[in-house]
Amino acid sequence: MRAAVIVWSSSTTTSGARCGRRILEAMTKSALPRPRLSTSPFKAPVTPPCKRFAVGDRVTHDMYGLGQVTGVEAEVAVLVDFGSQQERILSPFSKMSRL
Repeated sequence: MRAAVIVWSSSTTTSGARCGRRILEAMTKSALPRPRLSTSPFKAPVTPPCKRFAVGDRVTHDMYGLGQVTGVEAEVAVLVDFGSQQERILSPFSKMSRL
């Protein structure tokens, strides 16, 4: 009686392991962020408050230079007159600061 011998190559086992790993990652990955526990020793991420500008504020922008706010669209954008041009700057205003 002859015994059947099955030879597995390393490429077969490696690709099978990769496929299984991908399936496991897809099944365990959550679409929602994990809730932060109040007893956690790690600090919660800090979100800086949104800068607020009023009409007439003098501002400086990293790319456009000095300007004056001519209009405010809620907390979405501000219109700024930079002398030679007028720009609509969207929130967050990371490149702009009040003088």
